[in-house]
Amino acid sequence: MTRIIALTNQKGGVGKTTTAVNLAASLAALDRRVLLVDLDPQGHATMGSGVDKHALDGSVLDLLLAEKGAPEVMLDCPAAGYALLPGNGDLTAAEVELLDRPEGRERCLSDALATVAGEYDVVLIDCPPSLNMLTVNALTAADGVLIPLQCEFYALEGLSALLDTVEQIKDSVNPALAIDGILRTMFDSRNSLTRDVSKQLRDYFGEALLKTTIPRNVRVAEAPSHGLPVTKYARFSRGSQAHRVLAKELIRRLSL
Repeated sequence: MTRIIALTNQKGGVGKTTTAVNLAASLAALDRRVLLVDLDPQGHATMGSGVDKHALDGSVLDLLLAEKGAPEVMLDCPAAGYALLPGNGDLTAAEVELLDRPEGRERCLSDALATVAGEYDVVLIDCPPSLNMLTVNALTAADGVLIPLQCEFYALEGLSALLDTVEQIKDSVNPALAIDGILRTMFDSRNSLTRDVSKQLRDYFGEALLKTTIPRNVRVAEAPSHGLPVTKYARFSRGSQAHRVLAKELIRRLSL
């Protein structure tokens, strides 16, 4: 059964796209059929997958506006091991286009994915770092939410707003939406603030807090400039190993 997971956090710089790309590659390496959807106008997941976002013949925007079907837009990323629905700056137009629609605007992505999602074990959606109509579309289409979170004070404040949005989506259009996990990124156990925030997260969220943490790692930062996930760029690095552990934890937790 396909699991659609939205990776979202309205706070930028928390490793959301890095997690999306490397988790997709790690799941693919464990023989899961994976589709990565780049719903962020920055197009970083597309570039990190080795695809030039400036040279696309079609993007997720075409799906949202029903101008093309998913098979026409989808790209194979053999080096990374997964399929990609690419995105770029054209997605900024989607916000205005969708808001002008009188009804069904939150279901555009769900409708577009319905034709292909069943061909994959996991669909990962890389959301923009804001709670806009693109994110609402992702949360409406998703079965679960994975929240990358840096262990710092302001992250907790942003998390509260995101959880409120998730509850609103559950109450209105997607009652089955679940929190698949909260992931601590850029993790440094030597930092006292990191330990303090981790304890607060564990006390409040319990089992929703994933055991896996993603450390700060220079190889993870370098990999996107080579158009590769870190699991392919530096497979024995700490960052690569952490993402493989994350994939295994999610497979166990979600029966992927």
